[in-house]
Amino acid sequence: MIILGALISRNNMRGLDKSFSSIYQDRLIPATTIIYLSENLYGKRLLLEKFLFSDSLNSSVQISGQLLTYDHSIDSLIKVFGRTYLVVQEEKSLTAFKNCVDQYALLEKSILKLENAGQRAAGRKLFQEAGKDGFQKTIDNLNDLTSIQSNVGMELMKESKSDMASVWLISFLQIGLAVIVGLIILILIQNSKIINQPKAHSGTDSYFNLN
Repeated sequence: MIILGALISRNNMRGLDKSFSSIYQDRLIPATTIIYLSENLYGKRLLLEKFLFSDSLNSSVQISGQLLTYDHSIDSLIKVFGRTYLVVQEEKSLTAFKNCVDQYALLEKSILKLENAGQRAAGRKLFQEAGKDGFQKTIDNLNDLTSIQSNVGMELMKESKSDMASVWLISFLQIGLAVIVGLIILILIQNSKIINQPKAHSGTDSYFNLN
C-alpha cells in the first residue's frame, strides 16, 4: 500500500509539474504577448491619427513604412501566440483576431492612398468612422483572448490544487500506515519476548540443575 501510494504521488507530482509548466508556457507567455499586441495596435492607431490630424513633418511613405514595421511585429507576436497550446475557443478567437488585424491594415492603406491623392478629408472620415469600428473590433477580439486565457488559467490552478490535495492525503495515509505497521511490529516483538521467556523452576529442579 505504501509503494502504491508512492506511485500515485509520483504521478500526481508529474501532473503538478505539467500544470505549472503549462501555466508558464501556455498562459503566462501568451498573456505577455497580448500586452505587446495591444501596445502595437494602439501605436499604429496613434501614429496614423497624429499624421492625419496634426502638422506632421512625416510623409505618407514614411508613415507607411512605420505602419509596416508595426505589422511585422504584430505578425511575429501572433505566431508566438499560435505556437502555444490553445483550446478550441482560443484557436477561433485568435483566427478572428488575425482577420481583424489584416482588415484594419488594409483600411490603413486605403487611408494613406486617399492622403496621397490629396483627399485628406476623406481619409480623416474613413479613419474616424470605419477605422474606429475596425480598431474597436480588433481590440474586442484581443479582450476575448485575454478572457479565455484567464478562464483556462483558473482551470489549471484548480487541477493543481486537486493534485496537491491528493498528494497531501496520500502522504498522510502513508505516515499513518507506517505508524500502524510500526506498532504491529513492536507488539509482535513484545509477544515474542513473552513466549520465549524461560519458565520458573521449582526448588528441587533448581538443585538438580545445580548438580
